[in-house]
Amino acid sequence: MIEHWIREIKAGTNPEELGMILIHNGIVRASSKDGSPVKGMNLTYDRERLKDVLADFKECDGIAEIRVWINEGDLKPGDDIMYVLVAGRFRTDVLPVFESLIARIKKEVVKEMEI
Repeated sequence: MIEHWIREIKAGTNPEELGMILIHNGIVRASSKDGSPVKGMNLTYDRERLKDVLADFKECDGIAEIRVWINEGDLKPGDDIMYVLVAGRFRTDVLPVFESLIARIKKEVVKEMEI
């Protein structure tokens, strides 16, 4: 999926607008932040809220493209939670959007419950 996204973005974006692509691959950890074991998680997400969040960030200066895929259901340690891709002109354009986008997805879009 990621390789496909990269090919599409490179083929469909003006090279003047594309100097960086950042990719995040969130994965279910075997332990929580406090160190206790995690058997897995049940994950759902709000599709409409995701659309709204993406629309906010796609308007940012220097951003050429954003793609997000979120896994749903019962996930076990090692499973992919989500992929986030942000492409744009310069590191100074892409990095802050990338970080803020992931934070908002985790806070506003994804609903998870550890098992």
